[in-house]
Amino acid sequence: MSDTDPTTATDDTLRTPIVAVLGHVDHGKTSLLDKIRGSAVTAGESGAITQHIGATAVPLDVISEIAGDLVDPTDFDLPGLLFIDTPGHHSFSTLRSRGGALADIAILVVDVNDGFQPQTLEAIDILKRTQTPFIVAANKIDTVPGWNPNEGQPVQQTMDAQSDRVQSDLNEKLYEIIGELSDNGFSADMYWRVQNFQANIGVVPVSAETSEGIPDLLTVMMGLSQRYMKEEMEIDTSGPGVGTVLEVKDTQGFGTTLDAIIYDGTIRNDDTIVVGGLQGPIVTDVRALLRPRPLEEIRTEQEFEQVEQVAAADGVKIAAPELGDAMAGAPIRVIRDRDRSEVIAEVEEELAEIEVTTQEEGVVIKADTLGSLEALSSTLEEEEIPVMRAEVGAVAPRDVRVAETAGEPTNQAILAFSVDVLDDARDLAEQEDVELFEDDVIYQLVESYDDHVTAIEEAQQEQILENITRPAKFRILQDHTFRQSDPAVVGVEILSGELRRNVNVIRWDGGEANRVGTLKTIQDEGEDVDSARAGERMAVSIQGPTVGRQIEEGDDLWVEIPEKHAKILEQELKEDISVDEREALSMYLEKHRNRDPFWGK
Repeated sequence: MSDTDPTTATDDTLRTPIVAVLGHVDHGKTSLLDKIRGSAVTAGESGAITQHIGATAVPLDVISEIAGDLVDPTDFDLPGLLFIDTPGHHSFSTLRSRGGALADIAILVVDVNDGFQPQTLEAIDILKRTQTPFIVAANKIDTVPGWNPNEGQPVQQTMDAQSDRVQSDLNEKLYEIIGELSDNGFSADMYWRVQNFQANIGVVPVSAETSEGIPDLLTVMMGLSQRYMKEEMEIDTSGPGVGTVLEVKDTQGFGTTLDAIIYDGTIRNDDTIVVGGLQGPIVTDVRALLRPRPLEEIRTEQEFEQVEQVAAADGVKIAAPELGDAMAGAPIRVIRDRDRSEVIAEVEEELAEIEVTTQEEGVVIKADTLGSLEALSSTLEEEEIPVMRAEVGAVAPRDVRVAETAGEPTNQAILAFSVDVLDDARDLAEQEDVELFEDDVIYQLVESYDDHVTAIEEAQQEQILENITRPAKFRILQDHTFRQSDPAVVGVEILSGELRRNVNVIRWDGGEANRVGTLKTIQDEGEDVDSARAGERMAVSIQGPTVGRQIEEGDDLWVEIPEKHAKILEQELKEDISVDEREALSMYLEKHRNRDPFWGK
């Protein structure tokens, strides 16, 4: 351990709480993170803010500077807050640490004008599932018509300074958000009215544009962490490091590296680590621990500087051999003085906790992290969409080959969440008729796939209906025999169903169905037509019978439906045929079942 290191070998320390920022696309997650980062840099004179890998640490003294009178630093012994920088990655919220969410606490950003949107609900589901405490940042208060901005002010002060009309408009929007939280099973109120943050969600009105409310947001986050999470933040910084992979990247000069968050213990530049990989745990030696250079040194050639060790909670880039198969979202554990096989077993166990159930038949799913793979998989399970293969990483030709083997056309598909599709995989998918669905919003991905399935099913139904004999009953009209035989040509009225060409025709005699011939053509005022519906009168030609012998004027005739077709019509296609066709089918089945109760069943 270096002399300059602030921790000592026996340190039981409070680590920084890890904060995730979630919310619907366009509701201001990124701008809010940028604003917090920007305010922190200004308040702390760049030197005080350390750029971390995948995270921004805001120390307590900087929070105190931004929050002004709202925060008395002596009330807190937590060192500050660590914000995860993953805009656009709402999937990130499902990155894990030992079975829970990696984030200790979350900010759910909701646009006051827009309220809850599908991704807001998705984020809420994830927060519920991982039991992550959160507060709501009701963003864009500065867009309320007539708003008079007060840069960087606490929100109650700036709200009090607004006109009555603006206050009342804003309150209305805020109470709508509180109502929507209630609809989703959360009791909520304005943060200053909340006594117990474990039982109620605090809503903090903010503007990422003008920084109004940002002092409150940081104050509430600190207060919540200090009050409810202090025990969880107690770690032994000298212990072997434990973390989660945020991203697997190629870094110039270092090959494949891991952007990681260490949330317990310490990682050193000579440690042996175990990392979760696509094929199972990877055991490798740390070659270098990298950090971005301080802001004032960014002019130098190298973007990163090497450090000897990193203690929790912190972001770091780890360079090590054989990381090609490492997965975003996977656990990282330092072995140090522990038994190697024990640590490997722990990583295996943690990987096995990611519940993605696969079946013999289903779609292929790919996602950017283990957490998002799990979130996508559980959404598909709720929608009763089967999954045949689920993996982290880009869509490769082998995924197309797997999708291609699916028995059902609806399953010959790949759902890709927030990942790249390799060019050769895209070409192969086109060649093999495998459908590719790509999105970085889970609900949109599932919706596109659902539309595709509906289109396939409708086309299949139409195909089946096209090839199935449809029910119809028709009557030969009196004085409408145009030709007696070869073929007989008669005028008919369709009584129910739909009459089509090239069908066999029967007449019921004493409970027996006797085939009288084949209906060849249908004419409407001399023009050939393909079909005729109930209520219409047409001239038809019937090959086989002679009028006056096998058929008579006034007879009721029926289209002969093969027993197999009758069964499909009754059991599978009843909803797809018209009411009068259903009526004709029921009468037809009744006649057959009087003779044989099991006919067509």
